[in-house]
Amino acid sequence: MSAAPILHLPLPDGMKITGPIEPGYDRVLTAPALDFIAELHRRFEPRRRELMEARGVRQAAWDSGALPDFLPETKKIREVDWTIAGIPDDLTDRRVEITGPTTRKMIINALNSGAKVFMADCEDSLSPTWANVVEGQINLADYWRGEVDFTEEDTGKSYAVGPNPAVLMVRPRGWHLVERHMTVDKQPVAGALFDFGLYFLHNAQAALAKGSSPYFYLPKMESHLEARLWNEVFLFAEEHLQLRTGTIKSTVLIETLPAVFEMHEVLYELRDHIVGLNCGRWDYIFSYIKTLRTKPDRILPDRGQVVMSKAFLKAYAELLIQTCHRRGAFAMGGMSAFIPNRRDPEVNDKALAAVREDKLREVTYGHDGTWVAHPDLVPIALAVFDEHMPKKNQLSKLREDVAAGQKELLQPHDGTRTEEGLRVNTRVGIQYIEAWLRGNGAVPLYNLMEDAATAEISRTQNWQWLHHGATLEDGRKVTPELIEAIISDEMLQLREKVGADYESGRFSEAITLFRDLVMSGELNAFLTLPAYKLIE
Repeated sequence: MSAAPILHLPLPDGMKITGPIEPGYDRVLTAPALDFIAELHRRFEPRRRELMEARGVRQAAWDSGALPDFLPETKKIREVDWTIAGIPDDLTDRRVEITGPTTRKMIINALNSGAKVFMADCEDSLSPTWANVVEGQINLADYWRGEVDFTEEDTGKSYAVGPNPAVLMVRPRGWHLVERHMTVDKQPVAGALFDFGLYFLHNAQAALAKGSSPYFYLPKMESHLEARLWNEVFLFAEEHLQLRTGTIKSTVLIETLPAVFEMHEVLYELRDHIVGLNCGRWDYIFSYIKTLRTKPDRILPDRGQVVMSKAFLKAYAELLIQTCHRRGAFAMGGMSAFIPNRRDPEVNDKALAAVREDKLREVTYGHDGTWVAHPDLVPIALAVFDEHMPKKNQLSKLREDVAAGQKELLQPHDGTRTEEGLRVNTRVGIQYIEAWLRGNGAVPLYNLMEDAATAEISRTQNWQWLHHGATLEDGRKVTPELIEAIISDEMLQLREKVGADYESGRFSEAITLFRDLVMSGELNAFLTLPAYKLIE
């Protein structure tokens, strides 16, 4: 990619931007913001790189036969009584949260949805094209300026934030991702620092002026040391704007298998800056496969049979609740990926029933709130939590009955492996990657809202079954030939279904990437890393 002219941007020494600077980008790519990002990079990038290398070291040990477990060196933190610093007033009731990318229409619809919190996502549901990440920051800043309203050109429909919007939280990218369109001292800036830095610098004071604060969801961490790095970033940022310690508040997604063994430690590291943990179930399933990838006794059944009420997922959810409530922190439930289908009443009724069942399980377990992906599901989830959680939260529900140790947290689900399971993974994975390459990170497929997490399950599960020569329900083994035949057949059917859109899309690249990831002798850590090289 050739560098776009950037002479009109006040870049600090050592910074380069290779993404095009479109009209309006200078509203967020300001001199103070770029100086702040450069300082964040120089202070924290060396430690980030060390922590990413440490991930590889731990994974190598698990690949060689070890199993994830609780850390003996932090046993005292788990056993001694302590609590987090406190929870702001506007976050005491989080019974239903809605999530979605930082597009202008999504921001307005989500804020108006009736949910208590909107998590604006710079991560799994946002394809990180340069335009998406910068324009997303403009949209977020416009919200706090009171300028996010707009009218669609093609329909003439107007969108405006209502009088009682949801509380805004922002999810930056995980520590493993970089923003390759911006370098400092010839190194790409971490996507996490780019997303956090722009949002915090432009909006912290505005949020405080309106009675809220800068709130963040933190994804993909694998250890308490990664949480410690975030805490150091928060402390520096607060000092930079002369804010009191603890102004920034976060919720950490426990969506990796290694992190479930360090939940007390994560809360402790961020105790001045954290209000809770969240069950990021889809990434957690992906992480289970990835972390235990060399172990044939941990092969999972069809993805649809890996449910939250059984095996390692049940242990994980209940232990998270017990851990959080002991420390005075919220235990948030996970995403319901179902989306309404107004054209098919029977399918719609089944989806809504599944959502109710999922939310009833969560509130009964003791979760303080839950996630949905579509505004139409907010009333469904609210009704369940309103009925079974009359107070603002369930912090008093300590779940002292839970006894989830290493064995329970690693227990695989029973079930069957089928050709249809391979086919579902193939058609979902390829169609999601194709949409992601076109800049769309939240993709409705087969009555589910898919994001990067479910695409990761799709390709890693196919890899797992192939790598271990898993036996299907009908007695056949999963082989490269079977994988190839399924890819060919599924794409032939898809081509016939979508017609010209197939030829005009990016299916060729998506098929190649999906095939390479599944057929590889080594399991790639994240599909978004090679896919990122293919987008603008």
